[in-house]
Amino acid sequence: MNYELNIFQQLGQRLSSLQWVEEHFGEAIEQQYRENSWFTPEFCRYALSAIAKMLAPEALDAYYAHYKDVAPKEAPRKRVAVISAGNIPMAAFHDFFCILVSGNDYQGKLSSQDKRLLPILAQELIHIEPKFAERITFVDRIANFDAVIATGSNNSSRYFSYYFDKYPHILRKNRNSVAILDGSETEEELRFLAHDIYLYFGLGCRSISKLFVPKDYDFVPFLHILTQESQPIALHHQFNNNLDYQKAVHLMNQIPYMDAGTFLLVENQNYASPIGMLYYEYYDDLNPIKQRLTTDSDQLQCIVGHSASPFGSAQNPSLLDYPDGVDVLAWLLACDV
Repeated sequence: MNYELNIFQQLGQRLSSLQWVEEHFGEAIEQQYRENSWFTPEFCRYALSAIAKMLAPEALDAYYAHYKDVAPKEAPRKRVAVISAGNIPMAAFHDFFCILVSGNDYQGKLSSQDKRLLPILAQELIHIEPKFAERITFVDRIANFDAVIATGSNNSSRYFSYYFDKYPHILRKNRNSVAILDGSETEEELRFLAHDIYLYFGLGCRSISKLFVPKDYDFVPFLHILTQESQPIALHHQFNNNLDYQKAVHLMNQIPYMDAGTFLLVENQNYASPIGMLYYEYYDDLNPIKQRLTTDSDQLQCIVGHSASPFGSAQNPSLLDYPDGVDVLAWLLACDV
């Protein structure tokens, strides 16, 4: 694994150069945006910068240290098929990384909404190490695989379970992320929280879609910050269409809301909020909330707050922040086929 990590480290060094990114990804970023306007050039570049941080030397050293005592089973290389989501740019990268560093082969079926950037990244990886060419394939239909990782909605997960039941598999469903506020947050922390909310238009499983706030919480400072920080999405036509629709629905049904310009804040007990909305819920005692979040852990991806992950970390996961909390590398190393 250390050899593969070294190759990815070289890729990370290249991704850390803005000039290099523009030279190698600039045209594809613009093309991806024309095909899927939710993937703005700014958010595509942000996704690439987040990957560069994942592949920084200190990050890869920590990753290697975490697994250095794990002994993989003696087995031939497995071909692992990955059916990827298309909600945020480069959604397939983490699985791509884990499969290759585990010594296995990646067969990727990318979402039609997110098909441009990962193949270019793969070509750059092959440019560093040509032997990776025989270990990476992108397909329209998966076939001849030994194991599968599939990400989709709760509904598609039922189909995945039916089709892939006889294979070693990881099947992922919808997840949401929440923030717990205690009222003592600094202005900087609230700005970080705003980024956790608006990045990728709130479409990622790590996007904060729900706030827990103490009773009598003063929303005014946060509303002001959220309005300021989320300006990059303020003029996006599809996002604004959703926002206008939600405003009309809430006005017609006389449902109270707070307007942060680019987001409506609505009191609601659900975790998943529609595009352009942010749910919140008051609490008197935090202990029942923590117990509830523990009970509902299968619905949650990330929790930020003073007693959880830091504000601003939701959209900058480390390599050890696995989707659904399932350690993909450990699964791959132990996988029997």
